[in-house]
Amino acid sequence: MITVTKTYLPPIEKYNQYLKLAWEKGHITNRGELAISLENKIKDYLNSAPLLLTTNGTLPLQIALKVVGNNGEIITTPFSYIATSSAIIWENCQPVFVDIDEDHLTIDENKIEQAITSKTTAILATHVFGNPCHIERIEEIAHKHKLTVIYDAAHCFGVQYKGQSIFNYGDVSTCSFHATKIFHSGEGGALFCKDKTLYDKLYYSHNFGHNGPLKFHGLGINAKISELQAAMGLAVLDDFETIVSERNKVVNYYNENINFDRLKTIQIRANTQWNSSYYPLIFKDEKTLLQTLEALAQENIFPRRYFYPSLNTVPYINGGSMPISESIASRIICLPLYVGLTEEQQQKIINIIHQVTNN
Repeated sequence: MITVTKTYLPPIEKYNQYLKLAWEKGHITNRGELAISLENKIKDYLNSAPLLLTTNGTLPLQIALKVVGNNGEIITTPFSYIATSSAIIWENCQPVFVDIDEDHLTIDENKIEQAITSKTTAILATHVFGNPCHIERIEEIAHKHKLTVIYDAAHCFGVQYKGQSIFNYGDVSTCSFHATKIFHSGEGGALFCKDKTLYDKLYYSHNFGHNGPLKFHGLGINAKISELQAAMGLAVLDDFETIVSERNKVVNYYNENINFDRLKTIQIRANTQWNSSYYPLIFKDEKTLLQTLEALAQENIFPRRYFYPSLNTVPYINGGSMPISESIASRIICLPLYVGLTEEQQQKIINIIHQVTNN
């Protein structure tokens, strides 16, 4: 069976070496030695803003929205994973959708300003499939209207934009370290924030609000990563260059062998060093997409409709009409992409796609 992704597992001996350190300390949670080491190594490796590890990738969104959302309207994209919108609603804010750019698949920066009202407190934009938003325009708008910018950068580990880590942009950037991601800790995530005052608020918010063992800065929850997760992150980080290199080969093979006369893929924004995190493929219509999925499934090949549906159409959100996002969501899949996927397997996938789309 060929699935859309496969978790990269480092050599178990390497993982056990890191676990042994936790066993020797007898310390497996509450910001142990491995968690702090992973934070420092990620910061140094990416040359990024300071970061704060969390136990999953949704909590960073929730914490950021709790700290800066102020129960207001949050301008966001309908083309993202459900966590982007559900975090907004969960934190008693209101999502206000802006349609997407059909080439880059990110929020259309030219439509943001008209969505701003007196209730708007922040912009939450997703770097879709690791592809940066139009950062300069978004931050220009945010500065003009005194709004906070949160980037959902769940797919972005290792991405650089204009020579620096994508996590250095915005007031807060969040990332997911879920097992399906290009870098992972089994489950996990992170907040990146360069402003020390805001970082401190995010920090105490992720640890029950503590200011020492018996005092409290203010309201907080428990979002801390465990040493078991941090050990996995450290083991995977050791192999990250190999992971990216192998995934680049898969992406290049798709690019060179897919016939794009009737198909389309994402346009990576200029000045971006991309991480080959996903391979989205856009069909001419939903009927062709469904026929392709059926043909692939008959051969035990399972890509994913990602992202589907357009978030504005989710019943509990009811976000109005977003025609471009709805159209793209109905016609897009992500092809299998992982370390170990062979060219023979890729060619089989491509042949099936061509058989359907050329009819």
